[in-house]
Amino acid sequence: MKVAVYGKNYSESFKESIDFLFKFFKQIDYYVAVYEPFLKFISENSNSIPFHNEVFNIIDCKKNKYDLIFSVGGDGTFLECASLVKNCDIPIVGINSGRLGFLADISQEELPSALSDIHKKKYTIEERTLLELISEPQVFEGNNFALNEITIQKRDTGSMINIQVFLNNIYINTYWADGLIISTPTGSTAYSLSVGGPIVVPGSKNFIITPIAPHNLTVRPIVVPDSIELTLKVESRSENYMATVDYKSEIIDKSVILKIKAADFKIKTLKTENKTFFSTLRTKLMWGFDKRN
Repeated sequence: MKVAVYGKNYSESFKESIDFLFKFFKQIDYYVAVYEPFLKFISENSNSIPFHNEVFNIIDCKKNKYDLIFSVGGDGTFLECASLVKNCDIPIVGINSGRLGFLADISQEELPSALSDIHKKKYTIEERTLLELISEPQVFEGNNFALNEITIQKRDTGSMINIQVFLNNIYINTYWADGLIISTPTGSTAYSLSVGGPIVVPGSKNFIITPIAPHNLTVRPIVVPDSIELTLKVESRSENYMATVDYKSEIIDKSVILKIKAADFKIKTLKTENKTFFSTLRTKLMWGFDKRN
Protein backbone atom coordinates (compact mmCIF):
# COMPACT_ATOMS: atom_id res chain seq x y z
CA MET A 1 0.00 0.00 0.00
CA LYS A 2 1.16 3.54 -0.78
CA VAL A 3 0.35 6.07 1.95
CA ALA A 4 1.05 9.72 2.68
CA VAL A 5 1.45 11.37 6.09
CA TYR A 6 0.50 15.00 6.70
CA GLY A 7 0.93 17.02 9.87
CA LYS A 8 2.47 20.13 11.39
CA ASN A 9 3.59 19.38 14.93
CA TYR A 10 2.65 17.48 18.07
CA SER A 11 3.29 17.57 21.81
CA GLU A 12 5.90 15.67 23.79
CA SER A 13 3.25 13.15 24.89
CA PHE A 14 2.67 12.05 21.30
CA LYS A 15 6.31 11.14 20.50
CA GLU A 16 5.86 7.47 21.31
CA SER A 17 2.80 7.26 19.05
CA ILE A 18 4.49 8.92 16.08
CA ASP A 19 7.41 6.48 16.43
CA PHE A 20 4.93 3.60 16.54
CA LEU A 21 3.18 4.88 13.40
CA PHE A 22 6.31 4.88 11.24
CA LYS A 23 7.64 1.63 12.67
CA PHE A 24 4.30 0.02 11.80
CA PHE A 25 4.57 1.29 8.21
CA LYS A 26 8.11 -0.09 7.92
CA GLN A 27 7.19 -3.43 9.43
CA ILE A 28 4.38 -4.09 6.97
CA ASP A 29 6.39 -2.63 4.08
CA TYR A 30 4.15 0.30 3.12
CA TYR A 31 5.45 2.85 0.65
CA VAL A 32 5.46 6.08 2.70
CA ALA A 33 5.48 9.72 1.61
CA VAL A 34 5.77 12.44 4.28
CA TYR A 35 4.85 16.12 4.11
CA GLU A 36 8.27 17.80 4.07
CA PRO A 37 7.71 20.41 6.85
CA PHE A 38 6.29 17.65 9.08
CA LEU A 39 9.29 15.41 8.38
CA LYS A 40 11.57 18.26 9.38
CA PHE A 41 9.66 18.77 12.64
CA ILE A 42 9.79 15.05 13.49
CA SER A 43 13.51 14.83 12.70
CA GLU A 44 14.29 17.85 14.88
CA ASN A 45 12.29 16.47 17.79
CA SER A 46 13.30 12.83 17.61
CA ASN A 47 16.45 10.77 17.90
CA SER A 48 16.11 9.47 14.36
CA ILE A 49 14.64 10.24 10.97
CA PRO A 50 11.34 8.35 10.53
CA PHE A 51 11.04 5.68 7.86
CA HIS A 52 9.90 7.10 4.52
CA ASN A 53 10.36 6.66 0.78
CA GLU A 54 9.69 10.20 -0.44
CA VAL A 55 8.64 13.68 0.64
CA PHE A 56 5.97 16.01 -0.75
CA ASN A 57 4.81 19.60 -0.41
CA ILE A 58 1.80 19.50 -2.71
CA ILE A 59 -0.26 16.61 -4.04
CA ASP A 60 -0.59 16.23 -7.79
CA CYS A 61 -3.57 13.98 -8.50
CA LYS A 62 -1.94 12.62 -11.66
CA LYS A 63 1.48 11.90 -10.13
CA ASN A 64 0.73 11.12 -6.49
CA LYS A 65 -1.38 7.96 -6.46
CA TYR A 66 -1.69 7.39 -2.72
CA ASP A 67 -4.13 4.82 -1.36
CA LEU A 68 -4.57 6.75 1.93
CA ILE A 69 -3.35 9.92 3.56
CA PHE A 70 -2.91 10.08 7.34
CA SER A 71 -3.62 13.44 8.95
CA VAL A 72 -1.77 13.72 12.28
CA GLY A 73 -3.00 16.54 14.53
CA GLY A 74 -6.46 17.86 15.30
CA ASP A 75 -9.52 18.82 13.29
CA GLY A 76 -7.74 21.96 12.06
CA THR A 77 -4.93 19.85 10.62
CA PHE A 78 -7.55 17.57 9.04
CA LEU A 79 -9.14 20.58 7.29
CA GLU A 80 -5.75 21.63 5.91
CA CYS A 81 -5.15 18.06 4.74
CA ALA A 82 -8.53 18.08 2.98
CA SER A 83 -7.53 21.30 1.23
CA LEU A 84 -4.29 19.63 0.12
CA VAL A 85 -6.06 16.53 -1.20
CA LYS A 86 -8.98 18.40 -2.84
CA ASN A 87 -10.43 16.25 -5.64
CA CYS A 88 -7.67 13.61 -5.73
CA ASP A 89 -10.07 10.98 -4.33
CA ILE A 90 -7.65 9.95 -1.56
CA PRO A 91 -9.35 8.86 1.70
CA ILE A 92 -8.14 10.74 4.79
CA VAL A 93 -7.37 8.96 8.07
CA GLY A 94 -7.64 11.35 11.01
CA ILE A 95 -5.20 10.61 13.86
CA ASN A 96 -5.62 12.93 16.82
CA SER A 97 -2.43 13.95 18.62
CA GLY A 98 -4.37 15.75 21.35
CA ARG A 99 -7.99 15.55 22.42
CA LEU A 100 -10.50 13.54 20.41
CA GLY A 101 -11.90 15.41 17.43
CA PHE A 102 -14.91 14.98 15.18
CA LEU A 103 -12.71 14.59 12.07
CA ALA A 104 -9.44 13.40 13.60
CA ASP A 105 -11.24 10.75 15.62
CA ILE A 106 -8.54 8.10 16.16
CA SER A 107 -7.12 8.76 19.61
CA GLN A 108 -3.60 8.01 20.75
CA GLU A 109 -4.82 5.02 22.75
CA GLU A 110 -6.73 3.61 19.76
CA LEU A 111 -3.85 3.97 17.28
CA PRO A 112 -2.45 0.38 17.43
CA SER A 113 -5.84 -1.28 16.96
CA ALA A 114 -6.89 1.26 14.31
CA LEU A 115 -3.73 0.67 12.23
CA SER A 116 -4.27 -3.09 12.49
CA ASP A 117 -7.88 -2.69 11.29
CA ILE A 118 -6.80 -0.47 8.42
CA HIS A 119 -4.16 -2.99 7.32
CA LYS A 120 -6.80 -5.74 7.44
CA LYS A 121 -9.19 -3.46 5.51
CA LYS A 122 -11.70 -3.44 8.36
CA TYR A 123 -13.02 0.02 7.62
CA THR A 124 -15.59 1.98 5.66
CA ILE A 125 -15.17 5.05 3.48
CA GLU A 126 -17.50 8.00 4.04
CA GLU A 127 -17.97 10.82 1.55
CA ARG A 128 -18.25 14.38 2.84
CA THR A 129 -19.80 17.27 0.89
CA LEU A 130 -17.84 20.50 0.47
CA LEU A 131 -18.97 24.08 -0.08
CA GLU A 132 -17.69 26.10 -3.01
CA LEU A 133 -17.47 29.90 -2.81
CA ILE A 134 -17.89 31.76 -6.10
CA SER A 135 -17.37 35.48 -6.56
CA GLU A 136 -16.31 38.05 -9.12
CA PRO A 137 -13.47 38.72 -8.71
CA GLN A 138 -12.54 35.31 -7.30
CA VAL A 139 -11.42 35.80 -3.73
CA PHE A 140 -9.58 32.68 -2.61
CA GLU A 141 -7.67 31.82 -5.80
CA GLY A 142 -8.33 28.07 -6.09
CA ASN A 143 -8.69 27.55 -2.32
CA ASN A 144 -12.39 28.38 -2.37
CA PHE A 145 -13.64 25.04 -0.99
CA ALA A 146 -14.76 24.37 2.60
CA LEU A 147 -15.31 21.06 4.33
CA ASN A 148 -16.72 22.70 7.48
CA GLU A 149 -18.12 26.15 6.78
CA ILE A 150 -18.03 29.48 4.99
CA THR A 151 -18.44 32.43 7.35
CA ILE A 152 -19.27 36.09 6.71
CA GLN A 153 -18.39 38.45 9.58
CA LYS A 154 -18.27 42.14 10.39
CA ARG A 155 -14.89 43.85 10.56
CA ASP A 156 -13.32 46.86 12.34
CA THR A 157 -16.63 48.22 13.64
CA GLY A 158 -19.01 47.63 16.53
CA SER A 159 -22.00 47.85 14.19
CA MET A 160 -23.75 44.77 12.85
CA ILE A 161 -23.83 43.98 9.15
CA ASN A 162 -26.84 43.24 6.94
CA ILE A 163 -26.61 40.07 4.86
CA GLN A 164 -29.29 39.47 2.24
CA VAL A 165 -29.65 35.77 1.48
CA PHE A 166 -31.28 34.28 -1.63
CA LEU A 167 -31.92 30.59 -2.25
CA ASN A 168 -31.95 29.86 -6.00
CA ASN A 169 -32.72 33.60 -6.44
CA ILE A 170 -35.66 33.37 -4.00
CA TYR A 171 -35.27 35.88 -1.17
CA ILE A 172 -35.05 34.24 2.28
CA ASN A 173 -34.15 36.96 4.74
CA THR A 174 -31.88 39.86 5.55
CA TYR A 175 -29.77 38.89 8.56
CA TRP A 176 -28.88 41.82 10.81
CA ALA A 177 -26.12 40.22 12.85
CA ASP A 178 -22.42 40.00 13.61
CA GLY A 179 -22.17 37.48 10.82
CA LEU A 180 -23.54 34.39 9.12
CA ILE A 181 -22.30 30.78 8.93
CA ILE A 182 -23.07 28.48 6.02
CA SER A 183 -21.98 25.00 7.08
CA THR A 184 -22.02 21.46 5.76
CA PRO A 185 -23.24 18.55 7.92
CA THR A 186 -19.55 17.93 8.69
CA GLY A 187 -19.25 21.51 9.93
CA SER A 188 -22.47 21.34 11.96
CA THR A 189 -20.42 20.24 14.98
CA ALA A 190 -17.93 23.12 14.58
CA TYR A 191 -18.52 26.91 14.60
CA SER A 192 -22.22 26.54 13.79
CA LEU A 193 -22.82 24.39 16.87
CA SER A 194 -21.12 26.94 19.13
CA VAL A 195 -23.64 29.63 18.14
CA GLY A 196 -26.72 27.44 18.50
CA GLY A 197 -26.88 25.57 15.19
CA PRO A 198 -28.24 22.00 14.96
CA ILE A 199 -26.17 18.82 14.75
CA VAL A 200 -26.69 17.29 11.30
CA VAL A 201 -25.59 13.76 10.40
CA PRO A 202 -22.99 13.61 7.58
CA GLY A 203 -24.55 12.46 4.32
CA SER A 204 -27.83 14.26 5.04
CA LYS A 205 -27.42 16.36 1.87
CA ASN A 206 -28.13 19.63 3.66
CA PHE A 207 -26.55 22.99 4.41
CA ILE A 208 -27.12 24.90 7.65
CA ILE A 209 -27.54 28.69 7.69
CA THR A 210 -26.73 29.97 11.19
CA PRO A 211 -26.66 33.66 12.20
CA ILE A 212 -23.99 34.92 14.60
CA ALA A 213 -25.51 37.06 17.39
CA PRO A 214 -28.57 38.21 15.41
CA HIS A 215 -30.34 41.42 16.43
CA ASN A 216 -33.74 39.70 16.25
CA LEU A 217 -33.97 36.66 18.53
CA THR A 218 -36.72 35.17 16.35
CA VAL A 219 -34.14 34.62 13.58
CA ARG A 220 -33.09 31.00 14.00
CA PRO A 221 -30.80 28.57 12.14
CA ILE A 222 -32.36 26.96 9.07
CA VAL A 223 -31.50 23.75 7.23
CA VAL A 224 -31.74 23.78 3.42
CA PRO A 225 -31.05 21.17 0.69
CA ASP A 226 -27.49 21.11 -0.65
CA SER A 227 -28.83 21.02 -4.21
CA ILE A 228 -29.48 24.78 -4.12
CA GLU A 229 -27.27 27.81 -4.72
CA LEU A 230 -27.10 30.57 -2.13
CA THR A 231 -26.45 34.21 -2.98
CA LEU A 232 -25.20 36.61 -0.31
CA LYS A 233 -25.21 40.41 -0.54
CA VAL A 234 -23.62 42.37 2.30
CA GLU A 235 -24.40 45.90 3.50
CA SER A 236 -22.20 47.49 6.14
CA ARG A 237 -21.12 50.85 7.54
CA SER A 238 -17.61 49.60 6.91
CA GLU A 239 -16.27 49.40 3.36
CA ASN A 240 -15.52 45.72 3.68
CA TYR A 241 -16.21 42.52 5.57
CA MET A 242 -14.37 39.29 6.33
CA ALA A 243 -15.06 35.96 4.64
CA THR A 244 -13.65 32.71 5.98
CA VAL A 245 -13.45 29.42 4.10
CA ASP A 246 -12.63 26.87 6.82
CA TYR A 247 -9.29 28.15 8.17
CA LYS A 248 -8.60 30.65 5.34
CA SER A 249 -9.72 34.30 5.71
CA GLU A 250 -9.86 37.28 3.34
CA ILE A 251 -11.07 40.86 3.60
CA ILE A 252 -13.65 41.56 0.87
CA ASP A 253 -15.14 44.78 -0.47
CA LYS A 254 -18.81 45.04 0.46
CA SER A 255 -19.74 45.42 -3.22
CA VAL A 256 -18.66 41.81 -3.93
CA ILE A 257 -21.58 39.36 -4.18
CA LEU A 258 -20.92 35.80 -2.99
CA LYS A 259 -22.47 32.60 -4.32
CA ILE A 260 -22.23 29.33 -2.40
CA LYS A 261 -23.07 25.87 -3.68
CA ALA A 262 -22.03 22.24 -3.24
CA ALA A 263 -18.66 21.47 -4.80
CA ASP A 264 -18.63 19.03 -7.70
CA PHE A 265 -16.38 16.63 -5.77
CA LYS A 266 -16.38 15.15 -2.26
CA ILE A 267 -13.75 14.39 0.36
CA LYS A 268 -13.40 10.77 1.44
CA THR A 269 -12.78 9.93 5.10
CA LEU A 270 -11.86 6.54 6.53
CA LYS A 271 -13.72 5.12 9.53
CA THR A 272 -12.61 1.97 11.32
CA GLU A 273 -15.29 -0.59 12.16
CA ASN A 274 -15.78 0.52 15.76
CA LYS A 275 -16.08 4.22 14.89
CA THR A 276 -19.34 5.94 14.02
CA PHE A 277 -20.48 9.55 13.96
CA PHE A 278 -22.67 8.82 16.97
CA SER A 279 -19.93 7.16 19.03
CA THR A 280 -17.76 10.24 18.46
CA LEU A 281 -20.67 12.48 19.48
CA ARG A 282 -21.18 10.55 22.70
CA THR A 283 -17.50 10.76 23.58
CA LYS A 284 -16.83 14.32 22.46
CA LEU A 285 -20.00 15.82 23.95
CA MET A 286 -19.95 13.49 26.97
CA TRP A 287 -23.45 12.18 26.36
CA GLY A 288 -24.42 9.69 29.04
CA PHE A 289 -21.69 10.81 31.47
CA ASP A 290 -24.36 12.35 33.71
CA LYS A 291 -25.04 9.69 36.37
CA ARG A 292 -28.71 10.65 36.35
CA ASN A 293 -29.08 9.23 32.79
